[in-house]
Amino acid sequence: MDERQFGGQRKEPRVNVNREFRSVEQFIVEYVQNISQSGVFIKSDDPLAIGTEVNLKFTVIVDEIETIEGLGKVVRVVAPGGDDPPGMGVIFTKLTSYSQNLLEKILSR
Repeated sequence: MDERQFGGQRKEPRVNVNREFRSVEQFIVEYVQNISQSGVFIKSDDPLAIGTEVNLKFTVIVDEIETIEGLGKVVRVVAPGGDDPPGMGVIFTKLTSYSQNLLEKILSR
């Protein structure tokens, strides 16, 4: 990911959270508990710590192959072993304008 498109140098190291999916439906069923304009809950048996900054890149097929790309920050963690699916809530701190438009298209389906 070219950091220049997000305004310059990183303040802290970021972790890459990348995954490819065959369709929007597979993305939502297999990987996210929920997605909104402000963020996503990513299912994971090994969630990152609260406060971790992440590079987000999700490849999905909407009408064609598309990519949601941007920056996020872990704000909530659900540990494995409980009643709820394990994972992490990540807020979007910066999405490319293309990704923001794509997200709006996904959410309007």
